[in-house]
Amino acid sequence: MIRLIKRYGGASRKLYDTEESRYVSLEEISAWIRSGQEIKVVDSGAGEDVTSQTLAQSIYEDHKRGSSLLSGDLLHEVIRRGSEALSEGADRVQAKVDRIVRTSVDRLALATAAPEDMAQLRARLAELEATLAELETRTSPPKPASRPRSTRKTAR
Repeated sequence: MIRLIKRYGGASRKLYDTEESRYVSLEEISAWIRSGQEIKVVDSGAGEDVTSQTLAQSIYEDHKRGSSLLSGDLLHEVIRRGSEALSEGADRVQAKVDRIVRTSVDRLALATAAPEDMAQLRARLAELEATLAELETRTSPPKPASRPRSTRKTAR
C-alpha cells in the first residue's frame, strides 16, 4: 500500500503523513522507504505529485549528514540519463536509471553485510580454535618423566 504524504507550501515545506495524522521529517520518510514502504507526496495546494522532488531532497539531506548511499559515479549517470529524457523518451530512461539504482543498492547491501559476516566468521573461528586446543590437551599422551641420573659409579 502506498503511504500518502501531503506537502504544505510556504517556506517550511512541511510534510504531513495522512496515515498517522502527523507531521514527519525527511529522515522518517527515508527510513520508511529503506524498510520497503512506498510513498507518494502530493502538494496540498495544487494537488501535484511532488514525490520525485521530495525524494531528491531526501537524498540531498542524507548526503549533507554524511550518510549518502549514492556514489558520485551513480549520481553522474542519473544526471546524464535524465538529460536524455527529451530525446530517448522518459520511460526508457527511467528504466535505465532504475536498473542502475537497483544494481547500486544491491551492491551496497552486499558490501554492508560483508563486515558483519566477517565478524561472525572471526568469532566462529576463535571458538573452533579454542575447542581444538582443548581437544589437543585432552588427547595428547602425558609427557614421560625424565629419569634421574644414577650417582653410582661403575667399576672399570
